Amino acid sequence: MASRDQSYQAGETKGRAEEKTGQTTETMRQKAEEGKEKTRETAQSAKEKASGTAQATRDKADQTTETMRQKAEEAKEKTRETSQSAKEKATGTTQATRDKASQTTEAGKEKTSGMLQKTSEQVKSMAESAKEAVKQTFGMAGDEANRDNPASRDDPNRGAARDDTTRRDVH
Repeated sequence: MASRDQSYQAGETKGRAEEKTGQTTETMRQKAEEGKEKTRETAQSAKEKASGTAQATRDKADQTTETMRQKAEEAKEKTRETSQSAKEKATGTTQATRDKASQTTEAGKEKTSGMLQKTSEQVKSMAESAKEAVKQTFGMAGDEANRDNPASRDDPNRGAARDDTTRRDVH
């Protein structure tokens, strides 16, 4: 019987070993499945993080691009305003210069005109004085004044008295 008991025990041991092996195999399979699931979850999480980071990077790049575009537009507008202001100032300065030059020219014309008028009157006066001096020198000074007077034309002593006076002045 010993052999039967031994056989029975051997069968029981074998059954227990098979059961233990099955349990171990099942535990290993479950652990492998859990590891596989954990790896898949970790990979999915990493993928989501990478996707989120990429999206955040794209959003930041878009935001930076928009900010730069706005700043460039503002700089462009500021440059246009500065250019327009400089143009207006230059136009104003040019007009002021023209006005000043026109005023200066007009004042110069008026001053020159006044000087020419005064000089003309002085020359005319000097010519009249010289004319009268020459007439007196040659004894013709009274003729112009008496030419329109008919009584003086008939006066026979008219020229004689003057000639004496003129001659005394000359000597």
